[in-house]
Amino acid sequence: MFLTRKRAFARAGLLGNPSDGYHGKTVSFSVRNYWAEVVLYEWDSVEIVLAADDRAKFDSVHELARDVRLHGYYGGIRLIKATIKRFVEHCQARGVALHDRKFSVRYQTTIPRQVGLAGSSAIIVATLRCLMEFYDVQLPLEAQPMFVLLVEQQELGITVGLQDRVIQVYEGLVYMDFDPGCEHLVDGLRCYRYEPMDPALLPPLYVAHHATLGEPTEVFHNNIRERFHRGDRPVIDAMTCLAGLAAQGREALLARDADRLARLIDANFDTRRSIYRLPAWQIEMVETARGCGASAKFAGSGGAIVGTYDTDDTFENVSRRLAAIGSCTVKPHVT
Repeated sequence: MFLTRKRAFARAGLLGNPSDGYHGKTVSFSVRNYWAEVVLYEWDSVEIVLAADDRAKFDSVHELARDVRLHGYYGGIRLIKATIKRFVEHCQARGVALHDRKFSVRYQTTIPRQVGLAGSSAIIVATLRCLMEFYDVQLPLEAQPMFVLLVEQQELGITVGLQDRVIQVYEGLVYMDFDPGCEHLVDGLRCYRYEPMDPALLPPLYVAHHATLGEPTEVFHNNIRERFHRGDRPVIDAMTCLAGLAAQGREALLARDADRLARLIDANFDTRRSIYRLPAWQIEMVETARGCGASAKFAGSGGAIVGTYDTDDTFENVSRRLAAIGSCTVKPHVT
């Protein structure tokens, strides 16, 4: 019996985010400490098995409320259904015939939800990998990030950028340039410039996320997107600045200039803070890490932070101080 098991990993935006949604540039890396796993096996019907995040039975209304705060109103079922639908339609549009065997699919995830570590797109990427193996249909690597983006944007109405999907497809450490001048089509899907880099170039890093608080990506981005599209100058200038920080970060990585990289990371957060209304608890995470001598910025849309540190003593101090305000800190496994 056919069976395949695929994983996709959490990610952290090191520099440039959220300019990826605004024709900018970013640098991101995989966080293999956390993953989403999809298992697909041949079955007598097409079935998606409910996971813990899809449960509808609770011991109390308070437990229900807590579950919604942590996981939102939807689990992973909608992500898997949307991926399957889009995959079938993409193959039909490209004239690729699919065999008629059926399958059951189930998922699990260890990626903290709604803290900006790209848990939803990880489920989609892992599902796509299973489908490609089951049907023996390979979407070009360069085209896969846009496929995943369209699942979220067009099928589910989620406001997202390409950064997460690129790093989860490519893995490791990637510099990305989303300038319209880099745009080209692969397998009918828009692609940009994606440059894998050697993860050994990275200095010591930490990633921290809040244990109980988070915010859906679509909530975090919507107002800024509206302001950008109506020509709000502070937002446009900030996105240009963020893209420039990513380009400078690429240079700093290649030069192994950890001090410069740390300054760029701090500047990324300061630029973002200049245009976003940020919750006090998210600002506290960044300022707490900075107070220990580490650099700090949001890893994604808020609720998780990333930065560099110089010594193990600094890391231990960051970890201890962040734990005191409800956050968990890890040294990310990139490869």
